[in-house]
Amino acid sequence: MKPLKALIFDSYYDDYRGVILYVRFFSGELKKGEEIKMMASGAKALALEIGKLQPKMTPYDDMSAGEIGYIVTNLKTTREAKVGDTITLAKAPAEKPLPGYKNVQPFVYAGFFPVSNEDYQDLKDAVEKLSLSDSALQFEPENSPVLGFGVRIGFLGLLHMDIIRERLEREYDLDLVITNPSTDYHVKMTTGEDLDIKSAADLPDMSKISEIREPWIKGEIVVPQEYVGSVIQLIVSKRGLQTNLSYIDERVLISFQAPLANLLTDFYDQLKSVTSGYGSFNYELWEYKADDLVRVDFYVAGEIVDALSIMCHRSESTKIGREVTAKLKEVIPRQNFQVALQAAIGGKFIARETLSAYRKDVTTGLYGGDVSRKKKVLAKQKRGKKRMKKFGNVEIPSEAFTVMLKRD
Repeated sequence: MKPLKALIFDSYYDDYRGVILYVRFFSGELKKGEEIKMMASGAKALALEIGKLQPKMTPYDDMSAGEIGYIVTNLKTTREAKVGDTITLAKAPAEKPLPGYKNVQPFVYAGFFPVSNEDYQDLKDAVEKLSLSDSALQFEPENSPVLGFGVRIGFLGLLHMDIIRERLEREYDLDLVITNPSTDYHVKMTTGEDLDIKSAADLPDMSKISEIREPWIKGEIVVPQEYVGSVIQLIVSKRGLQTNLSYIDERVLISFQAPLANLLTDFYDQLKSVTSGYGSFNYELWEYKADDLVRVDFYVAGEIVDALSIMCHRSESTKIGREVTAKLKEVIPRQNFQVALQAAIGGKFIARETLSAYRKDVTTGLYGGDVSRKKKVLAKQKRGKKRMKKFGNVEIPSEAFTVMLKRD
């Protein structure tokens, strides 16, 4: 008899039974209680129960080639049994797995922080529970001087991120602050060391960096013919390169390449806008390309806010710095002292906006008399404002961390 080969096409975590696998048997036979092995991950588990969906779960003693069913295992997480993996018997394993399996790697990252630091443990527990049934979800703790404790989560794409965000807010009743989504960058140091940077705040000193490579995607957009010009113009504005143009009846298929980071903010919304909702877009990760990339830091009242830092191409840095500081001016409330909002690359400031201070009319009760009295009172107010600016603390609202999601 041929060795057991079964393809995992779905899996989920059951609170009472553990990980349950949905499989199709291609060869061999599996009996209840036998030990199975996942060929890609190497994890081993017991087939505590096997059966078919008719349509409810109906247990069977054995299953063989050509059948589709389920396997209840003693695994604790779906990370050990990923979709696309091949199951075989531990005592008599197959030589080769079924073709087509690819290990899924996240390439979109965002920081999730609770509005109140008291909810951090609830957020962490909620993400851990979601990861039990979502093997593609990867996360690690993150600490920000401004936002406090949170988690940095890796996603397969923007849709995946939106789904997780909605589930955390609806199912677990969490109020969240989500930082600007970014991708990972491959950094080569002058020492020859290679680093994988998932957040702009983690980028080392530029003087120690030899090369920065960013991920590029291959994308396809299908639109009606009358919108072709607008779509190509949009692709070019995102540093994209059109590679092919083909006509399908009254529609056009536009193939292009573009840096992933430029598509993470508002590309999909802009595409729907310029195509009146008729444009459809899909993409896949292609390769990492070296380019002239820089980190733009943002300062509020002279203090750097690392959660706002962003990676971009040098040619776009000044434009992005001006746009973001202008947006920050709209969302950060005015203070009793003047607040400078600045964007910088390294030690060089490239953009600035100023939040003017609230000013009380301290000369209200002064009628007539020598003008020096008014000057004395105004000078006293000026000294107070200067002292307040030195020791004052600016509270940054949660809206400030999402301004880069909607850049005009």
